[in-house]
Amino acid sequence: MSFETLGLRAELLRAVADQGYDAPTPIQQKSIPAILDGRDVLASAQTGTGKTAGFTLPLLQELSPETPGPRKSVLRALILTPTRELAAQVAESVETYGRYLPLRSAVVYGGVKIGPQISTLRRGVDILIATPGRLLDHLGQKTVDLSQVEILVLDEADRMLDMGFIHDIRKVIRHIPEQRQTLLFSATFSRDIRALAQDLLYEPEEIEVAARNTAAETVRHIVHPVDRDRKRELLSFMIGSKNWQQVLVFTRTKHGANRLAEHLEKDGLRSAAIHGNKSQGARTRALSAFKEGKVRVLVATDIASRGLDIDQLPHVVNYELPNVPEDYVHRIGRTGRAGNDGEAVSLVCVDEFPLLKDIERLLKRDIPKDVIPGYEPDLSVKPEPIQKKQRRSSRGRSSHSSSAQKARGSSGHRTPKPVIRG
Repeated sequence: MSFETLGLRAELLRAVADQGYDAPTPIQQKSIPAILDGRDVLASAQTGTGKTAGFTLPLLQELSPETPGPRKSVLRALILTPTRELAAQVAESVETYGRYLPLRSAVVYGGVKIGPQISTLRRGVDILIATPGRLLDHLGQKTVDLSQVEILVLDEADRMLDMGFIHDIRKVIRHIPEQRQTLLFSATFSRDIRALAQDLLYEPEEIEVAARNTAAETVRHIVHPVDRDRKRELLSFMIGSKNWQQVLVFTRTKHGANRLAEHLEKDGLRSAAIHGNKSQGARTRALSAFKEGKVRVLVATDIASRGLDIDQLPHVVNYELPNVPEDYVHRIGRTGRAGNDGEAVSLVCVDEFPLLKDIERLLKRDIPKDVIPGYEPDLSVKPEPIQKKQRRSSRGRSSHSSSAQKARGSSGHRTPKPVIRG
């Protein structure tokens, strides 16, 4: 199948060709026709499989004017994402694929001054990409009007639920017409996601192109057992001895990310940390330096497991295993993308053996173990408990109820609507 067979207009086909793509991925093959047909869509696919283009291309087509000439931009499509990095990535895709169309887009997220965003919105946009918190700031200041939105996209919806954005999403949706086309894209189909979809989508086309919570086949998994107090030493040894030039390393906490990056710097490895406490400018600079090869090691918390699109990233290291096994899939989804080979390395101490078992149960396979000579773990060491952080609410409060309960109990359920044809 080619992109031509999907019914995309010439301007979009030209933009796709500019990127060197000649055949759509499975998620694109299934989602683009459904979206062009005006259907609500509930779609799941592994990371790195082209989900973003899967909704960006048909969205651009639906919004494209039929006739050329001067026109006023009206906000008709809203794309919500959980993180600033993902918002920027989606905005880049919208700009790339819409370069030959007379459509204007903008991206708004926190961590930067709101003034320039207000100026951009006042000039008029057709498509807005936003994180929920900053969008609510604009709604509060009446600097954005969602009353004519025809298409709503929730990208990485499972991550938005995990991050406690369900209340913010509900508040945003109150400003959007009920008669709309809603597209919900997610890396996983959890019970919470299905509850949200049942509440927000109308007779959706359900698309799942890979088994739930699976990792890409192009990724090689390996576990290196090691004592907890020798992880940093082992990581430095592996990066140096294997001559890894680009490594993404995940920690559980922001403090741990900062501390590890400082240690790696002392070991002579150019490193940077990226997490939620960093300013947007600092995060953007660190990611750019990593992509350009100026930084060899990027240490990140799980905020970076979504939205980091790095071509041919060869190595992802779990310095600490995630508390939630699904996050392992999201983390290693940064490597082995677009058919490229990748390696997912996990440094596992005795405290994390239960977490490793949960991950292997999710993947339905054992991950090979390899003890590095000189770093053999002390089998007499007793495990220590790992403190699990509570799921945050949209404004930082701890949340004890599940997202599914929130979804079912919140307002915003839509009545049936006729199919929108764009």
